Amino acid sequence: MKKRNKIILSTVAVILVVLIIWIVWGNTALELNAYTVESESLPKGFDGFRIAQVSDLHNAQMGDDNKKLLARLREAEPDIIAITGDLIDSYHTDIAVALQFAESAMEIAPCYYVSGNHEARVSAYEELKRGMTELGVVILENERVELERNGQIIALLGVDDPSFQTDYLYGDDETVMKNNLQPLVEEGDAYVVLLSHRPELLDIYGQCGVDLVLSGHAHGGQFRLPFVGGLVAPNQGFFPEYDGGMYEKDGTTMLVSRGIGNSIFPFRFNNRPEVVVVELSST
Repeated sequence: MKKRNKIILSTVAVILVVLIIWIVWGNTALELNAYTVESESLPKGFDGFRIAQVSDLHNAQMGDDNKKLLARLREAEPDIIAITGDLIDSYHTDIAVALQFAESAMEIAPCYYVSGNHEARVSAYEELKRGMTELGVVILENERVELERNGQIIALLGVDDPSFQTDYLYGDDETVMKNNLQPLVEEGDAYVVLLSHRPELLDIYGQCGVDLVLSGHAHGGQFRLPFVGGLVAPNQGFFPEYDGGMYEKDGTTMLVSRGIGNSIFPFRFNNRPEVVVVELSST
């Protein structure tokens, strides 16, 4: 009996060690996941245009000075880099780390940034904005810019996280988002790309005439279950509809990054951090 108990305990110990190693690896092994988005509305001049997306970094560092993250971004060979919110974490805010990453990312490609709910929680956000502006990062606060390539233009829009204007848990996010986004879409826009932290507002993005949305916030559902997907996501609850990957609805395509860092939960399970790169195709 004692021998049998020792075998059982040894087996359990080995399984636990393997599981811990796998979880640690799964929280640090940064992926680069590529998508192609096709649209007849896309101007031919933007065929092959590449956007790398970084979301929900939460002040994490992938390698010393984020070398692993920067290597993935170089590998993506982007025309622009989109940073879609929660660059900092409200529970352990480090503006210096965020600005160091932004400075290095700007050496790879022009960077465009929108806020997340964590930026809305901290007074240090103003310091972050000043620093990024000085570095040349374009901060889109309910604003639009036009990108030109090969003599043609697409619109790039960016909206603040709704929690800047309403209660994070109980506010009317849909109304806030629609009021902020609708004026940015102009009649005659050939193709509209939106940077917005919140994936659960896909219906609003479609109603406003957006072609492509880059979003985050869901952290991949934090704990991903085989054959099920993400377990829980902020503002979506259990078994979220939009936890990571590509979604299409009413003519709008949305790419949801699983993000990189963690916040309330200190680790993720079966859910590697990722950089997303999307290549546009005019079909």
